[in-house]
Amino acid sequence: MHPLYKKADGLTEMVIGSAIEVHRDKGPGLLESIYEWCLLKEFGLRSLSTVNQKSVLIEYKGFKKEEMLKFDVLVEDCLLVEVKLVANILPIHKAQLLSYMKLLDV
Repeated sequence: MHPLYKKADGLTEMVIGSAIEVHRDKGPGLLESIYEWCLLKEFGLRSLSTVNQKSVLIEYKGFKKEEMLKFDVLVEDCLLVEVKLVANILPIHKAQLLSYMKLLDV
């Protein structure tokens, strides 16, 4: 089990509640960037610390590069939230999230 599992698990109810609150207020049909901004504000109202882009060190075969990772929201340094406005979550969406988690070490 990942060392941050319990912390992340404890945050899921508040994160889901925040997403529901944003959806109740804004409804469907807006851009992901608008929902993401509203979600960041809702997390702030709930006193959750968030980051929505982070510089990470990419290492490959001895080479290193600093790069901005453009994930949607990292909550309390342990729970990664990706805002998606799609009818179905596709395998590529899951792969993207897993790649972000690996690079962020969460």
